[in-house]
Amino acid sequence: MRFATPLVPGRLVKRYKRFLADVVLDSGEEVTAHCANPGSMLGLREPGARVYLSVSDNPARKLKYSWEIVEADGALVGINTAHPNGLVEEALRAGLIEELAGFTGLRREVKYGRNSRIDILLEGADGRPVYVEVKNVHLMRQAGLAEFPDSVTARGAKHLVEMGDMVAEGSRAAMVYLVQRPDCDRLSFAGDLDPAYAAAFAAARERGVEAYAIGCRITPEEIIAEQRVTLLP
Repeated sequence: MRFATPLVPGRLVKRYKRFLADVVLDSGEEVTAHCANPGSMLGLREPGARVYLSVSDNPARKLKYSWEIVEADGALVGINTAHPNGLVEEALRAGLIEELAGFTGLRREVKYGRNSRIDILLEGADGRPVYVEVKNVHLMRQAGLAEFPDSVTARGAKHLVEMGDMVAEGSRAAMVYLVQRPDCDRLSFAGDLDPAYAAAFAAARERGVEAYAIGCRITPEEIIAEQRVTLLP
């Protein structure tokens, strides 16, 4: 995924009200940017952090800038949760996840379960549908180890139950965790931050839900999902 326009660098002043961030651009101008991330962004919201913003010329938008990347622990980290579905689609079409390769069709945002939408629905080579739920990951508290989630996600636990239900009905279901940082080669679950999600994941795996993790190369010009990440038990 290439950014449509060059990103604008600056320094974070503060993130607040979950979806807003004040940033001082390198030009000295202070702006308010949209922060498309509902999580806690633990470790990624420190005042003074180097950040990169995209710019929109859409006159209908209330905020011109969107926060895309932050520099943390010496690496560029993607924080915009609007991108993972598209990045995973690109990875699937490139065959990065061999276990999900060979599909004959791909649709996005398809209704399923109890008033839910699946991020990606594949038509498997064997005729079975493959339900793919995408989760964005950017928490790192130990070098090289990504963790999910970074805060309580009751909605995420609900999705795991629904994915298990799809398997029970004869379909395949797969969780894909997109690690939007290049400095992690392993992924585990943050049971101390959300024990209910960790338990729901274990239960879903027992029901036959598949799970994969992939990592990204990130620059101010593009984000590409290009490597597998080891999913720890």
